[in-house]
Amino acid sequence: MAKSVTYFAALKTAEQQLTATQQDPSAAQFLLLETQHWTFTQLVQHYRDSMPGDQLARYQQQVARVSAGEPAQYVLGHAPFYGREFAVNTATLIPRVETEELVDWVLTSQPTTARRVLDVGTGSGAIAVTLQAERTAWQVTGTDISAAAIAVAQRNAQTWAPAVTLAVGDLFAPVQGQRFDLVVSNPPYIDRTETAVMDASVKRYEPQTALFAAHHGLDFYQRFAAALPTVLTARGNFFAEIGYRQGSAVREIFQTVLPTAQVTIRQDLSGHDRMVRVELTE
Repeated sequence: MAKSVTYFAALKTAEQQLTATQQDPSAAQFLLLETQHWTFTQLVQHYRDSMPGDQLARYQQQVARVSAGEPAQYVLGHAPFYGREFAVNTATLIPRVETEELVDWVLTSQPTTARRVLDVGTGSGAIAVTLQAERTAWQVTGTDISAAAIAVAQRNAQTWAPAVTLAVGDLFAPVQGQRFDLVVSNPPYIDRTETAVMDASVKRYEPQTALFAAHHGLDFYQRFAAALPTVLTARGNFFAEIGYRQGSAVREIFQTVLPTAQVTIRQDLSGHDRMVRVELTE
């Protein structure tokens, strides 16, 4: 008869395995909490309980995949974002806390009344679906050049905000001729020269087209700046995530192309430049 293993023992063994393979040991707890749908307090309450054999086997398989470099969120097939669980796979980026900060900035700075909103490069739909779920009076559309990503976004919209409209195409092509009060984006912004300092799992598993951009990572901001006057309504707003070293360059792009617009660079909770807001003036 196999010796029983407690949740605590399974967790500590997993942490040691991840440490030995130079992976983040915190993934061990993340996998356990997400799989069991527990809070940390509930985990502590179950520390000394024996882990059923089927659960232990599944957990060990998950830990082995993360030990080999696969992100825990892809192993699970979902990731938390703004209080909700979003389906993810290798067609989409893993939603991150910095993007939650962008969403929070949008929600706290915009009126709750009816707005036409566009999320460009929606990926898993994390931004578009969250905005629609949090602001039911808004009419939210999400676009992405990847049909595979839109398929994931559709799953998430079905779960959390069925009113979201989703379309496949590059930048504003799927909504040509339409105008929006608010455009939001977490575009590709990494310069290819930064590949050497990137996390290996990001380079190996996350979609390249959602990570890298030409012109030292600034290509999409240049394209946005050129298109915003024909896409935004009068006094419309544009919000986007940016690279932590791109604040000055992004500000210059928008101020040069849109000299009458108000451009604001905002830092994330770590104190790094992370977001831009462009407000058109009449």
